[in-house]
Amino acid sequence: MSLQRPEHRQRFAPSRTGPLHLGHAFSALTAWDAARLAGGHFLLRIEDIDQSRARPAWEAQILDDLAWLGLAWPEPVLRQSSRGRVYADALRVLWARGLLYPCTCTRRDIAAALSAPQEGASTLAPATGPDGLLYPGTCRQKTDRSQALERPERVTLRLDTAAAVAWLTAHRDLGQSALLCFEDTGTRPGRQRIALSSLPDRIGDIVLARQGMGTSYHLAVVLDDAHQRVSHVTRGEDLFDATAIHVLLQALLDLPTPRYHHHRLIRDAGGKRLAKRDDARAIAVYRGDGATPSDIRRLVGL
Repeated sequence: MSLQRPEHRQRFAPSRTGPLHLGHAFSALTAWDAARLAGGHFLLRIEDIDQSRARPAWEAQILDDLAWLGLAWPEPVLRQSSRGRVYADALRVLWARGLLYPCTCTRRDIAAALSAPQEGASTLAPATGPDGLLYPGTCRQKTDRSQALERPERVTLRLDTAAAVAWLTAHRDLGQSALLCFEDTGTRPGRQRIALSSLPDRIGDIVLARQGMGTSYHLAVVLDDAHQRVSHVTRGEDLFDATAIHVLLQALLDLPTPRYHHHRLIRDAGGKRLAKRDDARAIAVYRGDGATPSDIRRLVGL
C-alpha cells in the first residue's frame, strides 16, 4: 500500500492598500513556483481588515497584475472582510480563558512609558519585538479577569502572553515546554524550537484585535491559513520573528502549523526594502513601460 503525500498548498495574501511592487512579485512567484513543483495548489487571499485604507481599485489592479504574471488561483478569492465572525469566535475563546485584556494605550503612550526614567532601570534602549516596541503592560492589571465578564466590543484587545504560556503548559502536552515549526530552505532553514519561557520577553503582549477592525493581522493570518488548509507559507524574511506569534496562536487555538519559507527581500539601490509607497517599482509601471513577465522574473532574480 502506498502512502499518499500530504497536499501541498501555498498562498499569496496581499492587502488592497496600494499597488503590487517587485517585492510582491518575487513572493507571489516564489510561492507559485513551489506549488507547481510539488504538484500542489496556489491560493489567493485578499487581506482587507483595514477598511479605512482598503480600496476596490487596488484589488482590481492586484488581480490584473497577478494574472499578467501568469498566476492562476481557484475562485472565489477569500477576503478577510467576510470572516469577521470567525475572528470574533476565536477572540471569545481566548477571552473566556482569561488570556485577553482591553488596552487603551496609544503608540505615543507606549513610547512615553518606555522612555520614562525608572529607578534602578538600565539605560539600554527599550526592547523591541516583531511589532516594534514591546508593550510595558500598562493596561494588564486594569481588568478583573476573575469575573465572568462579556468580551468588550470595538476595543483593542491584547494577549497576556505570560498567561497564555501558563495555559499552554497546563493544558497541552508540549514535551520540552517548547513550540516547534519548520523552515523550508529559507533564510534560516531547519527545525525552529521556540521556548515557551522566552515568549513574554520575545513578543510581548501582542494586539489581537484593533479598535474598529475586530481583529489583527496576527490573529487573522493564522485562522485564514487554517481555513484554507495552507501547508506551506512563503513570505519575506522581515516576518521571520512574527512566526513565534503565529505558532503560539496556532497552539492556543488548536490549529495546524504550516511549514515556513522566509525568503530574501527585494531592496532598492540604497538597500532599503520595497514598500507600498514605492510606486516607481510597481508592477503596473513596468508593464506600462513594455516589460514582460519574463523581465519581472529576471529583475527579482528568478
